[in-house]
Amino acid sequence: MVGSSDRGMTTSEYAVGTIAACAFAAVLYKVVNSGPVMSAMQSMIEGALDAKF
Repeated sequence: MVGSSDRGMTTSEYAVGTIAACAFAAVLYKVVNSGPVMSAMQSMIEGALDAKF
């Protein structure tokens, strides 16, 4: 269209973006709280705390 401005997102685009962000957060939460990832993070933190300066 001539003269129309398509700036910003509409309400439906915000809704879809919010749902996608929540889904990504849920998947990331599950991955971070899984056993192998938790033990890897724990050993990494313990290694950092035991570092000699």
